[in-house]
Amino acid sequence: MDFFLQRGPFRDLYEKVVSGTRLNDDDALRLFRTTDLNALCAIADFANRRRNGLRASYIVNRYINYSNYCILSCQFCAFSRKKRDNDGFQLSAEQMVEKAREALSLGITELHIVGGLHPSLPFSYYTGFLRALKSLDARLQLKCFTAVEILHLAWLAKKTVRDTLLELKEAGLEALTGGGAEIFQKEVRSKIALGKESAEEYLNVHRTWHQLGGRSTCTLLYGHVESLEDRIDHLRRLRELQDETKGFTGFIPLPYQPDNNGLPVKHAPSGYDMLRTIAVSRLYLDNFDHITAYWVGMGLKMAQVALSHGADDLHGTIIEEYIFHMAGAKSPQMTAQKELVKAIREAGREPIQRNTFYEPIESISSPVTV
Repeated sequence: MDFFLQRGPFRDLYEKVVSGTRLNDDDALRLFRTTDLNALCAIADFANRRRNGLRASYIVNRYINYSNYCILSCQFCAFSRKKRDNDGFQLSAEQMVEKAREALSLGITELHIVGGLHPSLPFSYYTGFLRALKSLDARLQLKCFTAVEILHLAWLAKKTVRDTLLELKEAGLEALTGGGAEIFQKEVRSKIALGKESAEEYLNVHRTWHQLGGRSTCTLLYGHVESLEDRIDHLRRLRELQDETKGFTGFIPLPYQPDNNGLPVKHAPSGYDMLRTIAVSRLYLDNFDHITAYWVGMGLKMAQVALSHGADDLHGTIIEEYIFHMAGAKSPQMTAQKELVKAIREAGREPIQRNTFYEPIESISSPVTV
């Protein structure tokens, strides 16, 4: 392998990676444009193995979407509904607690909770369900809210973002989700999510959370109307914030799902695009420990392949997912722990169950049987 890397088309970039020299934007663009996926894969796999060895992680978690009512009308979104729609939903705190109780019996360690920007729910609804969920088991980790949700909640609470985050943290919030980053380039962002928070606002919410000692993930939505240069611009801004705060636990590239929305995109990203995006992300984001292959968007088999293209994490069991499936994802609604373990082992990796912060853990309850 070393011989191939040293003699391959990217031997100069391989030497940069070996020496710890940071790749620049031109390097990333060159990698994105390559037709030699094997060479790109080899360097990304080398970088990942050097950082994470043969370990590949997963989390036993459940998704809860508390509501799909939203005051925004993002062009790419197939999830949101208005109050006039007959297929909108809104969960009470009691309903969320019941879902969590059922999932705890299956061994989950994390609840991943996001929703639309609800037009009328009070701030107390959000702090209330955090406290109610945390009371079920103090070890249950609550990873909740996108950056735009935090901005919405700050508006509801009539507080600063910092004070809003502090109050949510006191109620039980342990990590922010990375969703809603979409693409940072201003013109593209206005085409796919007009009216949503700006790139600067997204980054500032995460910066503030990190300054308070919190951790979060971050994302990229790719394969729609953006250019390769737009992707690199997005990655660079994340890398710069990670240099500043070191608060991101992992990066999750999200392949765009084209169904049931207003964007003129006919096809989801190809398998080739998924794998090169994982690989370039691993090499460019040199200050991130973990790159997640999101099986919900990629499919489990493609996510499994991504473990040899720079990814070291498959995300989680999830149990119930709406946002990607309402946009056309054909993956199952959930994957059992044993299937994630099998996929990791078949890829020649060592499966590690992790917690919200990508740390190895023991299950907090009986083994998963789903």
